[in-house]
Order: sequence, then C-alpha cells, then structure tokens
Amino acid sequence: MGKDVSTRARHVAIIMDGNGRWAKKRHLPRAIGHQRGVEAVRRVVRGAREMELEALTLYAFSTENWRRPEEEVSDLMSLMKRFILSDLDEFAEAGVRLKIIGDYKAFKPDVVELVEGAMSRTAGNTGTTLAVALNYGSQDEIARAATKAAAKGAITPETLSAELDTADLPPLDLLIRTSGEVRLSNFLLWQAAYAEMLFTDVLWPDFTADHLRDALETFTTRERRYGGR
Repeated sequence: MGKDVSTRARHVAIIMDGNGRWAKKRHLPRAIGHQRGVEAVRRVVRGAREMELEALTLYAFSTENWRRPEEEVSDLMSLMKRFILSDLDEFAEAGVRLKIIGDYKAFKPDVVELVEGAMSRTAGNTGTTLAVALNYGSQDEIARAATKAAAKGAITPETLSAELDTADLPPLDLLIRTSGEVRLSNFLLWQAAYAEMLFTDVLWPDFTADHLRDALETFTTRERRYGGR
C-alpha cells in the first residue's frame, strides 16, 4: 500500500499509566492517585467528545492487574462503579456510547450488572464511542478471536479482525501512553500494527484535554506509509 498523509484521527487509544507514581511523588496513598486518574478520564472523555473523535479506547484494567494487592484491586473496582454512577447521565445525554472490551464478566455480579446497564442505556448513542478495556489482554483477545474465526472457516487477517473485541470500531489511528514508559503492555497488539504511537512523560492524573488535542495535532503531521515508500 502506498503512503497516506492522514489529517484526522478517528480512533485514539490510551494506556493510562502513572497513577501510583503521581501519588508517590506527593507522598500520598496510591488510592488517591487512582482517584485523580478517574478525574483525568472524565476530562479526556469530555475533550474527545468536543473534538468529535469517533472512538476513544482506554486501558482501565488488564488481565495482569489481578496480581496487584487485593486492597488496590478493590479500590479500583469501587472507583469504576462510582465513575459509572456519577457520569452515566452526562455521557448518555451527550451521545457517548459505552463499550467494554475484555472479559468483564469475570468481575463480581454487581459490577457486571452496572456495566451492562450502562452499555444498554447508551447503546443507541451515535456520538463518541468510549471503549473501556476491563480484564483485557491483547494476547487473550487474539486467541479468542482465532478460535471463533477457525470455527467458521479459514483464519485470515480479515476473518480474525472480524472477531476482535474492537471489530465495530474504526481502525486504530493513534496510541498514546503516559508516564514515560515505552511499551504496549499487552494492549491492542493486533490493532496497533500500523497505528501511530506517542509516548509522553506526563503522568496520567495530570493528563488533560489539551494534551489530547496536542497529540491529535501531532498526528496530523505524521506520514503514514503502511509499509510503502
């Protein structure tokens, strides 16, 4: 495929990293860092809607996060529930559609019920899709997709892509990771094959809609070649 100069990102994904380090720098409990991280989610989702992004995918809880201390996992679940309860009305009225990728049904029944209720309520919305990765790991996603594709016939890039959790989203254009780490951490490995990537030293609780806007402006300067010259 020849080169293509893209002018507008449709789908952005973010690895939200740095809550713990943000709290440590301020001699605060990690739980406070996670709380401030939720505030950053709120800012960025509002910004994505105002910037008319078609899809925003956030890495909220990975399959590896179960290895964290039980208290921290419990705090994260409580924060997620509070976030949905407090912000669902705003998202629904603003036309945001909530989508979950990953095996969210592994969570406790009250979390599953809340998540499914939120998805059902926003299912008909046609604005920005907010895809939240919960109990998500890209290797697991690819394995599940391959199993489904094989049951239907030959496995090809097209048939496998059609079975991914993100099959109904636009192709991934830009993947951002905060906090200065430079790795994908088992996130959207298939989808990121030709995505542009941006790594920033900004810790997630400090990330704002302006940072997202700057990232989108940087994206417009990237020349996407897709393996061409």
